[in-house]
Amino acid sequence: MVIPSYKVSRHILSVISRIPSDVASIYVVDDRCPEGTGKLVQQQNVDPRVKVIFHNENLGVGGATVSGLMAALNDGHAVGVKIDGDGQMDPALIQNFLKPIEMGQADFTKGNRFHSVAGINQMPWVRLIGNAGLSFMAKATTGYWTIMDPTNGYFAIHLSLLPHLETKKLARRYFFENDLLFRLGLIRAVVRDVPLLAHYGDEVSNLSVSNSLITFPSRFASRFVKRIAYLYFVRDFSVASILLVTGGFLFAGGIAFGAWRWILSFESGLLASSGTVMLAALPITIGFQMLLFALLFDVLMVPKIPIHPALELSFPRKKPLKA
Repeated sequence: MVIPSYKVSRHILSVISRIPSDVASIYVVDDRCPEGTGKLVQQQNVDPRVKVIFHNENLGVGGATVSGLMAALNDGHAVGVKIDGDGQMDPALIQNFLKPIEMGQADFTKGNRFHSVAGINQMPWVRLIGNAGLSFMAKATTGYWTIMDPTNGYFAIHLSLLPHLETKKLARRYFFENDLLFRLGLIRAVVRDVPLLAHYGDEVSNLSVSNSLITFPSRFASRFVKRIAYLYFVRDFSVASILLVTGGFLFAGGIAFGAWRWILSFESGLLASSGTVMLAALPITIGFQMLLFALLFDVLMVPKIPIHPALELSFPRKKPLKA
């Protein structure tokens, strides 16, 4: 269990006390917390499973989570679970996240607050709208078209995946969860949603939804291009690759030709002929349909076979894994 800790001194001891007894180790990562959360835990915690990790500089939620997960991997654990220290996530649900991985049905499981009407009703409307928009962008960026709530920080991961995720390149702050999904998609890991209800109390969220909607799109766009280039032109070349190239060329060419002819017609005052209109409309229509088929192909390519069993066989660890 990994708990990144930054300004959560009011909640951290309560969170630790609610962690089930079947969790082997608890890693509290003090991300240079100004409230001294790590020292508070060292002084007042009585749970022998707890290990406190201190950062000399603030690395953000991503950096803190990676530190905890790497510590768990080095200690020989098989699966790592990450929750926040502010009390919003119920530790009693841990087994719901672990079972799909233990049963060989997934490599990574994450929370989904959109699964039930009750959960949606509890969510502030600003977060509801913001997360819906971010979810759609994350689907296109990561290739996981069946997931929702990508910014949810309650997740479990089989630790054999960590060496293959280029953790040093992972976003360290509030784009961390989305970047993690992006890199999981590149190695074709299986991701499953786990329904949960969020708890909103007196905790203060450090994530601004409005700021995310402004800053996240450019990051999504760059990673979307990288994913398409890697999966469809470097790692493989398929029918979808041809559809993307041909469809993109026809669609963009039709728009460019149509715009050029529209400008000429506007300047001359003469209406374009039906043939000219068709020369613009036909490539746009065909190109758009080809792009839709490429999208359908991408949706059908969502990973379905977990990779962690093969990783464990191909790269055996020097230290045996523990539950």
